[in-house]
Amino acid sequence: MNRATSGGYLPKPGITLAALIVLCAAIALTALMTSTGTPVAAQDAPSPEDFDTICRGSTAIGTTPSRIEPCKILLAAKETLQGTANTLNWTTTLNMGGSPGWTGLALPSENEYRLTLTRLSLNGRIPPILGTLTQLTQLEFFNNQLTGNIPPALGNLTNLQQLSLFNNKLTGPIPHQLGNLSNLQRLELFNNQLTGNLPPQLGNLTNLQRLYLFNNQLTGNLPPQLGNLAQLRQLELNNNELTGNIPPQLGNLSNLTQLYLFNNELTGNIPTELANLSNLQYLYLNNNRLTSIPPALGNLTSLTQLYLHD
Repeated sequence: MNRATSGGYLPKPGITLAALIVLCAAIALTALMTSTGTPVAAQDAPSPEDFDTICRGSTAIGTTPSRIEPCKILLAAKETLQGTANTLNWTTTLNMGGSPGWTGLALPSENEYRLTLTRLSLNGRIPPILGTLTQLTQLEFFNNQLTGNIPPALGNLTNLQQLSLFNNKLTGPIPHQLGNLSNLQRLELFNNQLTGNLPPQLGNLTNLQRLYLFNNQLTGNLPPQLGNLAQLRQLELNNNELTGNIPPQLGNLSNLTQLYLFNNELTGNIPTELANLSNLQYLYLNNNRLTSIPPALGNLTSLTQLYLHD
């Protein structure tokens, strides 16, 4: 049914998020050792005062401040975490280039930053200090075993276009600060253990095209502010514990092709306004407690799949 719910990734043996952040600086260490000839003890992590030296010594990062600062922030993020990072071999190398398929911090240009640590069975919490990487355009930590809350500090990443934290064990509410991400196009938080209400501030994400929050434990009403997401194409909130009526404002989402609200506790009438969704192809409202079906749904000429059953 939903291609995103299938999962099916085989994780590698467990390694902490702290360990991978450590690896993001490792190539810099290698360059530093090569240039100075000074050996670095395998078990000795650098102190914060060494961060600048390490990052400036990396040929992969370069010498411009816009590239050195993200490197230093990643090292500082490592210091906020506990676990096996304290025993990781600091001379391990990691590609920090800009080619497709990299893992770690990619700096392909002065205006594009991407932090990708995925399918690595990482555990631990997302460090709030990552919220100071304000030039990030993509932040991807999906398919790991991350725990704890989503840091509200991520709402400072106003250049972010994609935030993908799905397939983890994240808990707590969705921070309303994510509503500050005015350039965000994809918000993917599905397959976690998130709770609480949907923040109305998500309605501020007027560039959003995909909103995937399914397979959590979200409660409360659907905020009518979601009807402000004029660019939205896919809205998937299924498999939660959402209650109340379907807001008529969802009928404003003229670019919507998928609306998945099934397996919730929604009540009341199906809004006639949904008949305005002329591009809608998939409408799944099944397994709720909805009552009347408006005849106007017959106007959805692009519709290929319609599920309304109990």
